[in-house]
Amino acid sequence: MEREINGKMVETDPEGYLVNLEDWSEELAVELAKEDKLELGENHWKIIHYMRDFFAQNGTAPNLRFLQKGLKEEFGPEWGEKKFLFDLFPFGPAKQAGRYAGTPKPTGCV
Repeated sequence: MEREINGKMVETDPEGYLVNLEDWSEELAVELAKEDKLELGENHWKIIHYMRDFFAQNGTAPNLRFLQKGLKEEFGPEWGEKKFLFDLFPFGPAKQAGRYAGTPKPTGCV
């Protein structure tokens, strides 16, 4: 699926994950969130940027277990709680945040 973001055509797969990871922008994240009827706040952005950093360092997107562990270490105990994460990303924290972050779909326990 192609969509126009800031005058540039960006291609995603049927689930909304980027085909070309270099096409990511915050504007794309906002557009994907709007499609999910979600307004991104400060906590969403912290997780989105964490996902991008994790991918840059590890070459893979974190699954839910790694996301919980990493966020807990980075931001504090509440950030590792499933309820906290699902309140922010109701369609699945690792999957939904990964789409917004422009990382590949996580594998394993998502």
